[in-house]
Amino acid sequence: MLTALDIGLWALNHYISPMSQVTKLLHTRYRVNDLERTVKFYRDVLGLQEVRRHKSPRGSELVFLKVPGSAEEIEICHFPSSDPVQVQPDLTHLAFEVDSLDEFAKHLAKHGMKYSDGPTTSSSGTTFAFIDAPEGYEIELIQKGKGGR
Repeated sequence: MLTALDIGLWALNHYISPMSQVTKLLHTRYRVNDLERTVKFYRDVLGLQEVRRHKSPRGSELVFLKVPGSAEEIEICHFPSSDPVQVQPDLTHLAFEVDSLDEFAKHLAKHGMKYSDGPTTSSSGTTFAFIDAPEGYEIELIQKGKGGR
C-alpha cells in the first residue's frame, strides 16, 4: 500500500525537472542606512573585496563584496527612498572562517573592536566568536577544529 509520503516523493521525482532546481547560491543581500560605513567595515575589518557597485533601476545603491577565493557575494544595499533599516536582534548573521580567532582578535583591536560574544569551543573542537557589524548585523567567525564542523 502506498503512503502519502510515497506518492509525494514519486510526484517530486517525476514532475520537477532538474532544470527547475536552484544550482548555486549567488549572493545574500543586507540593506543598510549608511552604505560607505558598512562597505568600509566589510573591506577593512573583514578583508572582503569590492567586486562591483552600481545603482539599480529603482534607485537602490548596490555594492557587491566577496571573500577572496569564494564565489558567493554579499550585496550591500542602500535604498534612500525607503524607511530606515531597523535590524532585529538575532535575526540573521553571516559566518566566515578564520585561521585563528586569537590573531583575528588582535586585528579587531587595531580597529578598536572586540568580540561581542565568545570565543566558545564546541564539542567538535571548532571555536566560534561574534562581532557586531554596522547597522546591528551580527558576524560569526569560525576557527575549525581538527575534526572540522
